[in-house]
Amino acid sequence: MEYKDYYKILGVDRNASQDDIKRAFRRLARKYHPDMNKDDPSAEEKFKEINEAYEVLSDPEKRQKYDQFGIHWQQFARAGGRPEDFNWDAWRTQPGGFYTRRVTPEEMEQLFGSMGGLGGFSDFFETLFGGFGRGGTDFTRQRVRRPQRGRDAEHTVQITLEEAHRGTSRILQWEDGRKIEARIPPGVKTGSKVRLRGQGGRGVMGGERGDLYLKIEVLPHPLFTREGDNLRTTVPVSLYDAILGGEVEVAAIDRRVKLKIPPGTQNGQIFRLRGLGMPNVRNPKKFGDLLVKVNVILPKDLTPKERQLFEQLRSLRR
Repeated sequence: MEYKDYYKILGVDRNASQDDIKRAFRRLARKYHPDMNKDDPSAEEKFKEINEAYEVLSDPEKRQKYDQFGIHWQQFARAGGRPEDFNWDAWRTQPGGFYTRRVTPEEMEQLFGSMGGLGGFSDFFETLFGGFGRGGTDFTRQRVRRPQRGRDAEHTVQITLEEAHRGTSRILQWEDGRKIEARIPPGVKTGSKVRLRGQGGRGVMGGERGDLYLKIEVLPHPLFTREGDNLRTTVPVSLYDAILGGEVEVAAIDRRVKLKIPPGTQNGQIFRLRGLGMPNVRNPKKFGDLLVKVNVILPKDLTPKERQLFEQLRSLRR
């Protein structure tokens, strides 16, 4: 596997803050976005590379593994090694540096599973030591034999704004090789959760599995900012079109549209294009609006003739 220096791709130091990484991503994403580089086929690959780097470095957990394991960080992640996830706070330090804690039979069942076919942790102890009470009454058996539902789990999934607009899916694979397709509906936003029933932690003693929740993080977009179901963008307009009126092309999230500029349009003026925003996650047929802010571009390097005409206009307005 080829090693990619994600820090170098984004042009940031290895000790860069999350804000530094986000600023670098937005700057580069705007520069190499395919809509801004239609004549440069290499820009799309660069754009994908930038998104790949940001997906890792913007996630503290992935970034830590990348910094620690380099080229092998993904293999470590797939292997499920998460030493930082261990709850050391629940354990007490004993003389000699050992950690001890009282563990319930339910927790031991979840930790050790079926113990290689022995029927569970309680059966394993009974095989070694027999029952704990008279008549073979087993304390652990009394506690563990009741089926218990598995724990819920949560996993963060990063998607683009375009994917949030149209809906998307992710293929998830467990360590035992099982795969499922998780469908993410249109209109989700950062913080939304998608519930996958029965895909969480394994149940105890035949109990049902817990649920898996996908926590959505929508990546920043170089052209749009989101406010609920509305999108905001900025479009450049020449001074002449702002004064005399005209027409400009605006990039919406899924198409390009024409926007009429009325005479006398002011810099910073906002036009509302209805129905060109994001779908509502509860009602995907209902869309927000696209709010287009006008950025009037003043001409530079005027010719003598142009300067003369502007002087005449100024004298007429006095």
